[in-house]
Amino acid sequence: MEEITTSNFIHDIIDKDLTEGVNNTVHTRFPPEPNGYLHIGSAKAIWINYSTAKKYGGQFNLRYDDTNPSKEGDEYVQSIYEDLKWLGCEPTGGVFYGSDYFEKCYEYAIKLIKDGKAFVCDLTADEMREYRGTLTEPGKESPYRNRSVEENLDLFERMKNGEFEDGARTLRAKIDMASPNMNMRDPAIYRILHTDHHRQGDKWCIYPLYDFAHPIQDALEGITYSLCSLEFENHRPLYDWVLDNIGGFDPRPHQYEFARLNVTHTVMSKRYLRKLVETNLVDGWDDPRMPTICGLRRRGYTPSAIFDFVRRAGVAKNYSLLDMELLEHCAREELNMTALRRIAVIDPIKVVVTNYPEDKTEYFEIANNPNDENAGVRQVPFTRELYIDSSDFAEVPPPKFFRLKPEGEVRLMGSYIIKLDEIVKNEDGSIKELRCTADIETGTNKPDRKIKGTIHWVSAKYAENVTVMMYDKLFDIENTGDIPEDKTYDDYLNINSVTKYENCKVEPALKDAGGAERFQFVRNGYFVKDTKNENTYNLIVGLKDSFKKG
Repeated sequence: MEEITTSNFIHDIIDKDLTEGVNNTVHTRFPPEPNGYLHIGSAKAIWINYSTAKKYGGQFNLRYDDTNPSKEGDEYVQSIYEDLKWLGCEPTGGVFYGSDYFEKCYEYAIKLIKDGKAFVCDLTADEMREYRGTLTEPGKESPYRNRSVEENLDLFERMKNGEFEDGARTLRAKIDMASPNMNMRDPAIYRILHTDHHRQGDKWCIYPLYDFAHPIQDALEGITYSLCSLEFENHRPLYDWVLDNIGGFDPRPHQYEFARLNVTHTVMSKRYLRKLVETNLVDGWDDPRMPTICGLRRRGYTPSAIFDFVRRAGVAKNYSLLDMELLEHCAREELNMTALRRIAVIDPIKVVVTNYPEDKTEYFEIANNPNDENAGVRQVPFTRELYIDSSDFAEVPPPKFFRLKPEGEVRLMGSYIIKLDEIVKNEDGSIKELRCTADIETGTNKPDRKIKGTIHWVSAKYAENVTVMMYDKLFDIENTGDIPEDKTYDDYLNINSVTKYENCKVEPALKDAGGAERFQFVRNGYFVKDTKNENTYNLIVGLKDSFKKG
């Protein structure tokens, strides 16, 4: 992955810190919760943290935030690491788990209790919300706030030993119920949860909450810059409070926030994405329509195109909604220069060139990529029987239709000009074949022949059969954040987001194509072999670029 070279406010902070000696190293981390698969929004956090560490010669950690065992599992742990590897962002500083620090978190909780800065609270979740107050009114102190240190230590130990039911008690930080920041109004820092942990088993039945565990994890790993999305901005005072009250750390981590990545026609809620998977509305987490990293990989996007998209989004604090067409534009720009050209007839109609010998095979030389002279050429076979795409034929042509039509002429790409003489139909009225004659006498070099239409084709004798999957946006609404209150994501699912074409005809050069190779199917778009279904190609992006530049 390319190093960050453009300036942003995070780098301005780091440059100042390094100059003034506040820090002498840069150590970042990516802390995903293993309760789902990474998505395009995760790519921004990965890019910022990994590339920042790389730019300054620092370290980058992967830390699984596995402090909520009811939703987490090894499937997600493995998928996250595979995604980071594929993106080229393997951790240089190590792989860690939030659960590695459960003992230390417990020790620090005991310290807070002994210092009179934490207490065991018996309020229910509903009562805590009621006591919390509002944005304009202060909260009320819990009636359990002034328990003695000894009573709190005893109750917390009994919480740890499993004597109480889920939700019966919490451990709360003792801060300020009148704080204008709701997160500072005696937040819960431990809860009871009798659920096996994917790594710790049944060792624990109390678990630290994110706002307590996260700064501790950062501090113990030596993280200097805790870079996260903007929704954590109001949590930063609590992040600092925890560090201030559990002891000195050198280096001490500092949290800085950036705007998250929002993309049109996309949902990034793990809960909803999981619902799509579990209800079989998509073909798994890696369905090519999904915004997940593994879905983008199966679709055929490259890490460089994804990070180009993220880079163009920039690093700022302002909310922005990025057009999905920008991601497609980034992929298209790359593929235009790198993808080999191949011929594929998606919806074939047979053409018989009646004046061409039945037993003859002729080969035409066609460039593999006109943008890359080193890509070379290939030999494409031409025979009496061919396939063209049904969209390139009209029995009753509309105005300005320059493809094959009755008594009309069209150029077969890289070969002969043909003229339609006869339409042969089946008993049900469907087209069986089109009979044409080729201008063989003047050959393929016809400088004096001005033919407006050029179409692609494949030899029927040498064609390979494949399935082609054409994909569109998963949601009809541009900004899924604008869904009315009386509607849900389900109301905007695009029922036409995938179209399957079976029995497509492709040139023989695709027979031995590798799984990771990406191709331009001329006049159709860019495609890649599917990783799950044999002999199937997925549309990456079409040829038409609708992104408005500048």
